[in-house]
Amino acid sequence: QVQLVESGGGSVQAGGSLRLSCAASGLMFSVYHMGWFRQAPGKEREFVAAITWSDRSTYYADSVKGRFTISRNNAEKTVYLQMNSLKPEDTGIYYCAAGSTSTSMSAYGNWGQGTQVTVSS
Repeated sequence: QVQLVESGGGSVQAGGSLRLSCAASGLMFSVYHMGWFRQAPGKEREFVAAITWSDRSTYYADSVKGRFTISRNNAEKTVYLQMNSLKPEDTGIYYCAAGSTSTSMSAYGNWGQGTQVTVSS
């Protein structure tokens, strides 16, 4: 059974940083592309970042480019999202997902339960 478990969320002030982790089990992690999405209250879930299985390519939403960094450790079966210079509009539930680098949710086959990020002004 595939499990993706996010952690590292919390409450920070604008300008602060958080590092999210997503620990995977039940899948051959090293061959899976991985992505991060987020969902703000009252809004649709949106793409944030993705990384290829080989760690050679990364992709970002325009809204987070230059502030967020996605990375992975295949030995630890974990994908990370380093978030710097956080803004109130970054507030939402952050989800990791396995299976693609697409910006479309439908391309991903497995999802975590999410971790809350709240950025106050």
